[in-house]
Amino acid sequence: MTGTELTEEEVLTAAAGVVAAFGATRTRAYFDCFAEDATFVFHTEARRLGSRADYEQLWAGWLDDGWQVTACVSSNQRVQLMGPVAVFTHDVQTTTSTGGVPETTQERETIVFRRLPTGILAVHEHLSPTPDDSPEESAP
Repeated sequence: MTGTELTEEEVLTAAAGVVAAFGATRTRAYFDCFAEDATFVFHTEARRLGSRADYEQLWAGWLDDGWQVTACVSSNQRVQLMGPVAVFTHDVQTTTSTGGVPETTQERETIVFRRLPTGILAVHEHLSPTPDDSPEESAP
């Protein structure tokens, strides 16, 4: 190891921080998990978000609409280490509420983490729906 290589434990800790902050709608803590130039691909959005600032703007609009996350459970986790970069994939069950109306989704997510001078940060996130006929475990 060169000292810049990520470990599985570091990646799992970073991913747990993302999930916990998202699951509690802790806006600042959540976005602090991402590099400023991180990119985001969400199946619910028409375009790729090219920066953390783009996502923060979208998030603020959701909050203005009365949206919040009430629960987020990660399962079926996998870490692929590639030196100072790692790919974290998992299934995620998220419950949100907009105007008091709850909605639970089952999705797959990929988060790419990188060791940066400021810490281990996410540099890319990709979210896609879990197919109804998926043989993988999607629930906790």
